[in-house]
Amino acid sequence: MTDISSESGADGRSPAEAFAAREGLDFIRSIVADDIRAGKYQAIVTRFPPEPNGYLHIGHAKSIVLNYGIARETGGRFNLRFDDTNPETEDVSYVESIVDTVRWLGADFRDEVLHAADYFDQMYRFAEFLVTRGLAYVDSSSDEEIREARGTVTEPGRPTAFRERSVEENLDLFRRMKAGEFPDGSHVLRAKIDLSSPNMLLRDPLLYRIRHAHHYRTGHRWCIYPLYDYAHPIEDAIEGITHSLCTLEFENNRAIYDWTVDHWQDFVRSEGGTPARPHQYEFARGNIDYTVMSKRKLLELVKGGFVSGWDDPRMPTLAGIRRRGATAEAVRAFWERMGVTKASTRAEVGKLEWAIREDLNTKAPRVLCVLRPLKVTITNYPEGQTEELDAPLWPHDVPNEGSRPLPLSGTLFIEHDDFAENPPKGFHRLQPGGEVRLRYAYVIRCDEVVKDEAGEIVELRCSYDPATRGGNTPDGRQVKGTIHWVSAEHGVPAEVRLYDRLFSVPDPDAGEGDFKDHLNPESLVVIPGAIVEPSIRDAEPGSRFQFERLGYFCADVVDSKPGALVFNRTVTLRDTWAAKSTQSAPAPKAEKKPKKSAASDGEKRAKAPAAEVQRTPEMEERRVRYADELALSATEADILTRDVGIANLFESTVDLGARPKSVASWIVNVVLLETKERGINEIAFTPAEFHRLIELVDDGMISSGGGKAVLAEMVRGGGAPDDIVERRGLRQVSDPGAIGPIVDEVIDANAKKADEYRQGKTGLLGFFVGQVMRQSGGSANPELVSRLVKERLEADAP
Repeated sequence: MTDISSESGADGRSPAEAFAAREGLDFIRSIVADDIRAGKYQAIVTRFPPEPNGYLHIGHAKSIVLNYGIARETGGRFNLRFDDTNPETEDVSYVESIVDTVRWLGADFRDEVLHAADYFDQMYRFAEFLVTRGLAYVDSSSDEEIREARGTVTEPGRPTAFRERSVEENLDLFRRMKAGEFPDGSHVLRAKIDLSSPNMLLRDPLLYRIRHAHHYRTGHRWCIYPLYDYAHPIEDAIEGITHSLCTLEFENNRAIYDWTVDHWQDFVRSEGGTPARPHQYEFARGNIDYTVMSKRKLLELVKGGFVSGWDDPRMPTLAGIRRRGATAEAVRAFWERMGVTKASTRAEVGKLEWAIREDLNTKAPRVLCVLRPLKVTITNYPEGQTEELDAPLWPHDVPNEGSRPLPLSGTLFIEHDDFAENPPKGFHRLQPGGEVRLRYAYVIRCDEVVKDEAGEIVELRCSYDPATRGGNTPDGRQVKGTIHWVSAEHGVPAEVRLYDRLFSVPDPDAGEGDFKDHLNPESLVVIPGAIVEPSIRDAEPGSRFQFERLGYFCADVVDSKPGALVFNRTVTLRDTWAAKSTQSAPAPKAEKKPKKSAASDGEKRAKAPAAEVQRTPEMEERRVRYADELALSATEADILTRDVGIANLFESTVDLGARPKSVASWIVNVVLLETKERGINEIAFTPAEFHRLIELVDDGMISSGGGKAVLAEMVRGGGAPDDIVERRGLRQVSDPGAIGPIVDEVIDANAKKADEYRQGKTGLLGFFVGQVMRQSGGSANPELVSRLVKERLEADAP
């Protein structure tokens, strides 16, 4: 075998040696590391061996991530092999789907797809070897007779009438089975092991059965087919698999695995070969709540019309999860965080959704969409005028650059739920006589409500304050709410599919009754009349976006096309299901539709409480005040008042002059993550130092990423933020005189792309910004870089 793990890294160690020296490994990786240290193998070889009789689901991803991860980390090899030994249920369409899915997940199998069917000749020769050694026999008993003769867990098995056939008779019958002389079910080949074994799988297991059926790969060449427990260890041995990783339900099968491999080694030696010796290890399978993993039950859902197909975005299949808009990186990150154990547990689907949010936060540009439009006429807006706003695609805490033009006209659409004629207490959106900010635009006031004959609200007549462009109020008046909108004249119609969990209970298989009784009737809500902003008019299928205040969405890869857009909701901005279990959280209906005043992007990543939060009357008063008076979201107010130390840090920092929303965002998204190991009361910085850090970020003196690095150091040892910034060289360069020459140099070095930008490929702006940031060592102020690049490119346009 070629030693494929011998390439040295920067420290002179091979990947395998570096792997073996790691600490804190899971129990499977610890076994691999022990084998490497013992010099047991030249290279580590793992595999993923699906049967091509269905679509892969999220549980399969755990095995792929584990097997490929170990091969990659050790510099070894990963095989994709189809365990295609059952001609009646397998199909080439499943093979193609699985290959595409494994490749999508990022597992490198060198584009070399292996098949158990390609080993049928070797398996047959080995079976004859077993017969000639008296280790296998042809049994002509019926299925029921074989079952009865196996005994029970308390009674040993007994031999059937055919167990003592001679080697010559067995060999003759087995060859005639192969030649096709006998009908299905008339004979089987069984291993002769131990009918009294406490492990019933060792009581003369079946090795071959007769099946006159077409095989998608071998056609009608074979009419006898090996069973899994016989074929699987042979496949591993042929491919030189070192660690055969299976889920826990195969733990008892390990005995037959070892029996088969031990005799396979004798067979290989008898043919003059050098046999490999794979070993099987078991780990807990990947179960997730609010769904089912059984292939039979998933097929029942498909055939019964409860879902649209195997790739329905509500299904736990990887095809469905992919169509819904999740990325392979998110799936991998989820299983890597969940770890590998021997204990069977059900993973919380909320953790998968959290991983998806974390991933899409930096990949999905922000745009506006109105799901249930309500017409708004701005009566004092200049008639016929369209104003083009420059709206960022990314929030300040995401290190991406770019913006898009957002047209504003005198007629808009807002969400129906963002207006209340008789608002409840704490409602900070639009109401009669009240003001609200339009995201990226102006402050408007509702002056008149227009209803139809049935008394339904059909239009709002509002006025806008021209001095509040960008949402600022020069006169200092407080406007608490911010809502999203789309220009009626420029908006693009779209169908939006709001997907949710397929089942309404965590474990649909638990208890009596049909699992389908627990299907969630609200797992799909189709909204045919949504309006999206014009920048995504030509969104390609598979494009991902965050619809601000609504969630992450993906243009459907099957049904969406320009002129007939269809968007699937990938995940909400926060875990609405967890909030339902918390009495102190808002009512489920309000929480399920995240339409509160503009939520920070980081807020969606905060953990929702898993159980009721007990608050003192004082803390409950603070929670209500934070939401009502300081315009924090319900989730922010909830998190800030779970601990008096958190609440005191928040209020002390606000008292120093910091903006409540900004402080809340920093605490929820950064401080609590940095202090999770030591607790909020163990932090080493003061509110004044925290306030100064927020100022440095808000004023553009350092980037948000730099701010997080400074905070991490402050948590451990305190200190003045300015001193840490200077010592670590994190201060941003905001001098146009210093950045301008770099911009010119980058544009000159990429003249062709500059011409393409001037000809309309404005998306290249991000490329130029990235090049400048790289040349500046990341110290340039990205907002200034973006402005200077745009100015230079447009100034030189013909």
